Amino acid sequence: MRIHLPSLGIGIAVSLVVMVFLIHGQVSLMKTPASETNIQSEPNKGQTGQDLITGNISPPLGSENAPITMIEFGDYQCFYCNNFFHNTEPDIVKNYVDTGKVKMYFKDFTIIGQDSVYAANAAHCAQEQDKFWEYHDLLYTNWSGENTGWASTANLTQFAKQLGLNQDQFNQCMTQSKYINVVRGSVSDADNLGLTGTPDFFIIGQDNSVTKVVGAQPYAVFDEIFKSKLQS
Repeated sequence: MRIHLPSLGIGIAVSLVVMVFLIHGQVSLMKTPASETNIQSEPNKGQTGQDLITGNISPPLGSENAPITMIEFGDYQCFYCNNFFHNTEPDIVKNYVDTGKVKMYFKDFTIIGQDSVYAANAAHCAQEQDKFWEYHDLLYTNWSGENTGWASTANLTQFAKQLGLNQDQFNQCMTQSKYINVVRGSVSDADNLGLTGTPDFFIIGQDNSVTKVVGAQPYAVFDEIFKSKLQS
């Protein structure tokens, strides 16, 4: 059973270090002694652990040659995802993305409602016109709660107009739900990784070591991880 913790008003404040065995497609989660456990993903159709993290993904924000990769699993309606966008992401972008040290990706984990699916599809429709991240930012800029109607199809069309997107192309993409399989695939990846809430992050270093961060942690948490991986 999937649980959307933010909707229950519960903030997750735990960082988990994850060593991903990319060849065998296994994910081992090392938690604190109080909750020690090992969880292995069971990939579908021959997927490896790497596929589950990096498949069905957005274009990168930042240099493709950046030594560190950060993937966020998020929902555009999520309260804590919105909190991360406004309070933590700007410092990450300023200090690590814009300086060529980190590249960021976004993966859809649409667990709140149907408008989450519409918004995710819309962002991929904007990607057709090289505006994924601009549209992504506009969604969070216009965030107004969970299941309150702000991400309705009518509003999503207005956001596209604000960015100057070709309306015929965007509207056709939305009508066809053109990227619904990408969205569903990303949700399936999250399920196979054992994710239960949003946002969750996977940070991959140059040596392919992977650190999982659970929840909208403060900038200091990410800063420490980035510095550690740059030194490794």
